[in-house]
Amino acid sequence: MQTTILKCDNLHKSFRKKEILKGVSLEVSSGDILGFIGPNGAGKTTTIKLILGLQRIGSGLVSINGFDIQKDFEKAIAKVGAIIENPDLYMYLSGYDNLKLIANLYKGIGETRIKEVIKLVGLENRIYDKVSKYSLGMRQRLGVAQAILHKPNLLILDEPTNGLDPEGIRDLRNLLVKLAKEENMGILISSHNLAELESFCNKVCIIKNGVIVETSDMEEVKKETSNGNYCIEVEDSKKAKMIIGDMATIQDNTHILVHSNKENIPFIVKKLVLQDIKIYSIVEDIVSLEDAFFKKTGGNVID
Repeated sequence: MQTTILKCDNLHKSFRKKEILKGVSLEVSSGDILGFIGPNGAGKTTTIKLILGLQRIGSGLVSINGFDIQKDFEKAIAKVGAIIENPDLYMYLSGYDNLKLIANLYKGIGETRIKEVIKLVGLENRIYDKVSKYSLGMRQRLGVAQAILHKPNLLILDEPTNGLDPEGIRDLRNLLVKLAKEENMGILISSHNLAELESFCNKVCIIKNGVIVETSDMEEVKKETSNGNYCIEVEDSKKAKMIIGDMATIQDNTHILVHSNKENIPFIVKKLVLQDIKIYSIVEDIVSLEDAFFKKTGGNVID
């Protein structure tokens, strides 16, 4: 059963009389990976800083595991791990020594937990090498290891894929999915890499000009902004087009794109079958997260 870990309610924040956040509300539950996206200056980083207590809240509430971040900071932040862009690491020390230093900041973190985290992030073979010899992807994994060493149930990442090559991005993606699934961790991730977020986030929150314009399951967000198109593979697209009429567009010799409500598709199929048109497949033309983002925000540029 999912439980709400993070709850932001009606957050407002202003700088020099300019309102940056205008009533931001969002939630992260256990096992969720929430992609937090928005155009330049939309308020993503400001929201994250308010959640982590790095900036003072103008008005509104941030609650983590039931504790108010303003009234009970230590208890609220106790089970939170975070990486803001690149993790802070001692390059001249080994990965293991970096983890030992972090472990010393908490009570009750011994050798067993350190080894458990090392295995979880997949650094067993290189953990005793100096961090200066690590690739960016390995450093990011070590950063995640630091962030989860104290067994948090909320992980917050701000632009964690910056500078990573495709392999590093893949490794980080697999690690986050593993943490959400096996550790039942709630994860809030802000990134400009929409295609990557689409591949592993189950929820998405879109912010524009300090206002949340959409927050829902990933697939629901894409369906809401869908063009209502269905790609039908047929034996002869020209004949199919003649039968269906103006709502169909020929893509190639064997594919037509039909713009229609889902409820009408069975009738279109029946019409084609009655005219002896062979149908091989019907696929709904679901929009990408990038398409949905542009529709919701008006096509602004991502951070």
